[in-house]
Amino acid sequence: MSNNEDLLKNEAELSWNINAKTADFNVRLDKFWGTALEAEGISRGKVKDWIKAGLAEINGKVCKKPNQKLMGTEELSLKGESEITFLTPEDKPLDIIFNDGRIAIINKPAGLTTHPAPSCPDDTLVHRLIHHFPEIREMDQWRPGIVHRLDKFTSGLIAIAQNDHDRLALSAAFSERDVSKTYLAIVHGVPHRDFDEIDQPMGRHPIHKTKMAIVQKGGRDARSSYEVLWCDPAKRASLVKVKIFTGRTHQIRVHMAHIGHPLVGDQTYGAQQHHIWQKQGKPLADLAQRQMLHAYSLSFNHPGSGEKLSFTLEPPRDFVNLLEELNRSVQRVGLIGMPCSGKSAVLDILTRQGIPVFSADESVANSYLKDGSGWEMIRQRFGNRFIDSETGDIDKKALFATMRDDESLRREIMNIVHPIVRHEAEEFFKANATAPLAVAEVPLLLEAGWHCEKAVDAVIGVRCPTDKRTGELRDKRNLSPEILAVFDSWQWDEKAKMDCCTTVIENDADMDKLENETSKALDKLATLRKNKEIRFKKFLRELFKTEKI
Repeated sequence: MSNNEDLLKNEAELSWNINAKTADFNVRLDKFWGTALEAEGISRGKVKDWIKAGLAEINGKVCKKPNQKLMGTEELSLKGESEITFLTPEDKPLDIIFNDGRIAIINKPAGLTTHPAPSCPDDTLVHRLIHHFPEIREMDQWRPGIVHRLDKFTSGLIAIAQNDHDRLALSAAFSERDVSKTYLAIVHGVPHRDFDEIDQPMGRHPIHKTKMAIVQKGGRDARSSYEVLWCDPAKRASLVKVKIFTGRTHQIRVHMAHIGHPLVGDQTYGAQQHHIWQKQGKPLADLAQRQMLHAYSLSFNHPGSGEKLSFTLEPPRDFVNLLEELNRSVQRVGLIGMPCSGKSAVLDILTRQGIPVFSADESVANSYLKDGSGWEMIRQRFGNRFIDSETGDIDKKALFATMRDDESLRREIMNIVHPIVRHEAEEFFKANATAPLAVAEVPLLLEAGWHCEKAVDAVIGVRCPTDKRTGELRDKRNLSPEILAVFDSWQWDEKAKMDCCTTVIENDADMDKLENETSKALDKLATLRKNKEIRFKKFLRELFKTEKI
């Protein structure tokens, strides 16, 4: 914990100082400290023993009463008796990025605590450091060589000084903000602005002492900036670059949560979003076992030579795995074709293969039922003109007859129906976000401009010979040649439709042939998904290069 936070801690002496706030009025002294030190693994019972031993002070005076009630304005201090008497070197892996005998740059893995604390007396980065760099044991008793820290579950670059002179020089550089630090984070949702600065003071949470918070009165200066580098197609999460200009505890986590986009996996500052995230199920629920934060770049002047040192480090595998899985979101496929071309038969084939499907015709039919969204809007515009007096639903025959004879009314009805279908299709794709692909049969997809607006990722066309379409398939739907001709007139011609398709299914023979054609189309879609993954991996490689970040 840095020495400029509300809760000040001296690591060597195991002591803390903090100012009580109004919200602490009438709180017992032992409860106050028990809450404040909970994150460090110090129990309320241990705090009570320390208070009874005369190790607590209120406004500079010793207080031995654990049940002492606070006014909420006091200056409080507490000294602890550390159970850690000495540090034992641990011969465990240490990923050393740079070492010149004076400065070392380490790749700290997520899950490794930086230095010992009552809640983590061993197996820390410091224990590994004193094995690999035994000379640093001559420095600070509990934090030898440490000039800044990373949270336990944050991965990435951390600088180590190998002698006291360089430690003091680097510590001063960090305090005076002469060090450039850039992080990569995966956050929930998509920030409204692609780039922004967050200048919000921070301090201890007024109620939950183990947390930090935005504190307008009495908070310490805290400034960050972020830039959105990528967001997944379903808008569930974004990759952001964050620069910090101050070094407050949990600064990035608090600042990003403050603007409504906490880090994925952060159960402290994004508990609500994390709960929703877990409901998505596997694999995403299993791919955010920590807050997704990585110390990507570090730049400072060498304390001896003055040379500018700059380091970058690609995120670890768990970070990249999450990005790749987010990019693997459902392939949104539109299915089109002329009326009576066999689209419904293709949907049936897809359904039998377990592929999620959506039918615009069914969506419209449901919206025409009494109190449906289409029913509401048509009734609001036309009164009872198209309401069936017996069922109360939209009278589809009467509506069709009027649309056939009145082009302006037909367009008005389309302007009512298309947004309803569009919304339901979008909800369908969201509901199947973790499926490899989902198919929405929307006859007028092209005419409504969905392909131009990136509402789908691919379009499958079903092409059927005219004699088959106007013959046996028309008969199956019990349509007259005149009505089929009307439907045809409301759509683009077949060639124009098929020219816009990603792949075309030929429905020119029997059902076996149609199933084979559908399988070919699915293979083409699978290839597109694979190519998308390859392109994304290349995108990340390029993105993580120094000049891109």
